[in-house]
Amino acid sequence: MQSSPSPTAPASSPTPWRAGVMAAETWASALATIALRQQLWLTQPPTSLPLLDENQRMVTEKWEAGVELAAVWHETWVAACHGRLPCWWESSQRILHPLHRRTMANSRRLTARPARRP
Repeated sequence: MQSSPSPTAPASSPTPWRAGVMAAETWASALATIALRQQLWLTQPPTSLPLLDENQRMVTEKWEAGVELAAVWHETWVAACHGRLPCWWESSQRILHPLHRRTMANSRRLTARPARRP
C-alpha cells in the first residue's frame, strides 16, 4: 500500500490549500517579525547603531514591498479588466507572494542573529 503525500507538500496539495497555507505563514511570520523588532527596541538604547540600521531597513523594506505589491495588484486588475480574471486562489497567491517572501526572510534574519547588546 502506498502512503499518501503530506497535506502541506506543495506538489501534492490543491492550489486553494496552498493559498491558505501561504496566507497563514505570512501572518505568523509577520507577527514573529513584529515581536522580534519590539524586543530589539526594548533592549537597545534609541541611538544604538543596530537599532537605527534595523529601523531604516524596516522602513525601506515596507516601501519596496508596497511598490511591488501595487505592481502585482495592478497587473491582476488590468487582467481582470481585459477578461482574463484568474481564479481567486491564483490571484491571491500572486498578490501574497511579495509579502510572503519578505516576511519569511525577515523572520529568518532576525531569529538567526543574536541580539546585540549596547
